[in-house]
Amino acid sequence: MKKKNVVPCTVRETRIAVVGTGMVGSSFAYAAMIKGLAAELVLIDASEEREAGEVMDLAHGLIGTETGKITGGDFKDCGDVDIIIITAGAAQKPGETRLDLVNKNVKILKSIIKKMGKLRPDTVVIVVSNPVDILAYVAREKIKQPNRGQVFGTGTALDTSRLRYNISQELGVNLHNVHGYVLGEHGDSEFVAWSAVNVSSMPVKKLMSAKKMQAIEKKTRRAAYEIIQRKRATYYGIGVVITEIVEAVLNDKKMVMPVSTVPGSAYGIKDMSVGVPAVIGRSGVEKVWKMPLTMPEKAKLKKSAKLLKKILKGVK
Repeated sequence: MKKKNVVPCTVRETRIAVVGTGMVGSSFAYAAMIKGLAAELVLIDASEEREAGEVMDLAHGLIGTETGKITGGDFKDCGDVDIIIITAGAAQKPGETRLDLVNKNVKILKSIIKKMGKLRPDTVVIVVSNPVDILAYVAREKIKQPNRGQVFGTGTALDTSRLRYNISQELGVNLHNVHGYVLGEHGDSEFVAWSAVNVSSMPVKKLMSAKKMQAIEKKTRRAAYEIIQRKRATYYGIGVVITEIVEAVLNDKKMVMPVSTVPGSAYGIKDMSVGVPAVIGRSGVEKVWKMPLTMPEKAKLKKSAKLLKKILKGVK
């Protein structure tokens, strides 16, 4: 019998680059390592000392994970990875809003994009640095990937996680049984789309008073300020939330998640990224998910986007 020619199968290892090894970047790297999201995590930071220290510390824990390796790199290494997580930038200080960071962090982001150079056509870029909506929009405009949805921000994913936790604590149920979203800016103009919030198909409005809902919304919006006041920064929550988004991308899950992207015709907003539900798969944002919002909720979303546009217009 004549032997068939066998073509060897080449499997490309999954690689994730983390740009910025501060508390958020290193918290994500730690969570991603434990979850075994990639064969290799590449840490990149302007401070080589900080980068080297984080690589060493994380690598010493590889024995308890399925992750293959933790390495240090430079910005050019972003050219051959599956996902880039950008967490670099000035951190929010006590008393500051996320929008107070806009001028310095836009400048830092543009510098990073320039240093990264040309990316692989299938690379997805996820912006985490604040103000995330403005930075996600700037990155989307500056990074020319084949699909515009390949560049987006974490948006209101963390706020939504906080909302679901707060509701679950109030009602004594598991937070996975709470469904609904925080929309708009990841910041002071964000809002809860209460018309769509439910607990295992039961509208939340039937389970708690309007006064209690208002208190939960305020608690959700103020969470970052409360944490920063107590411990100077927030990083564990967002670190885990990023892993959920990354997992949706790498495994092509088609999960609906509230991320920062340009809503377009689905919500009548263009030229700015805001937190809206979107289908997340291997190409990043594959489709914006249209929710049946009430008229007041639609107005709040547009007001949030208008605020962000005005601030971006004033960036030096």
